[in-house]
Amino acid sequence: MDWQSIFHWLYIAGMSIGAIYFAILGRNPRGLPKLEYFVATFIPIWSGLMYLLMVLPTSGNGLEQGKIEVAGQITHFARYGDWLITTPLLLLALSWTAMYHQSDKDWTLTFSLMATQVVVVISGLIADLSDVPWVRYLWYTIGCVAFLVVMWGIWVPLRAKTRGNAELSSFYKGLTTFFTITWVCYPIIWILGPSGIRLFDQNVDTFLFCLVPFFSKVVFSFLDLNGLRSLGHREEQSGEERFVSSTLRIMNAISSRQPRRSRRRARVFPESF
Repeated sequence: MDWQSIFHWLYIAGMSIGAIYFAILGRNPRGLPKLEYFVATFIPIWSGLMYLLMVLPTSGNGLEQGKIEVAGQITHFARYGDWLITTPLLLLALSWTAMYHQSDKDWTLTFSLMATQVVVVISGLIADLSDVPWVRYLWYTIGCVAFLVVMWGIWVPLRAKTRGNAELSSFYKGLTTFFTITWVCYPIIWILGPSGIRLFDQNVDTFLFCLVPFFSKVVFSFLDLNGLRSLGHREEQSGEERFVSSTLRIMNAISSRQPRRSRRRARVFPESF
């Protein structure tokens, strides 16, 4: 049984359902710009198309269209074609959320985050195509450094844009916690899988790179759009919006644990600070 094809087809089905859902949701925008619904719909469409490349056969070396063999290692370059477009768009959506109440958006910050994410993806692709081990890990490290810059950007300057509105600030914190948890999985799977130290095989790698992107794309956009739709309208929440509120409360609780521990230590050892 070809598990990789099964996982890819299930992913394509999930992306299709997500795209249809966001398109239908956009018919009643509830005060949100329709461009946000377009971006949320386009992300799974593009991602599904890129994953389709990894199941369609070629007439040459027997590999699917979205794969290439380099030094005995299969590189799924279609994944990088997916990430090159969708991950900057996800950062764009997160930036719009942070600046939801601002008429004058900080496009310099937004495009800086998007451009840095392009560096992350391209570095990963070059690493995957490198057959010299130290070169592979050098490019992986470069990508991780750029990734840390993106994480800093969404948690420090972008989060600062939500100050002054407690409801939006709480929503952004929970959403960004979910965003961070899913995105951190990418470099971890990469380094542990066939592209890195090969702790697990290609079937597991394919499964994880179908599961995590589904959550980081479709589930993220579901939380983002339904959360924004309910801001200022808690008494009129739909079932989906109530689910989002409950989920993000859990995310806020997760992200608040470490600061509380830090504050307790500060009270116990005041002289050390």
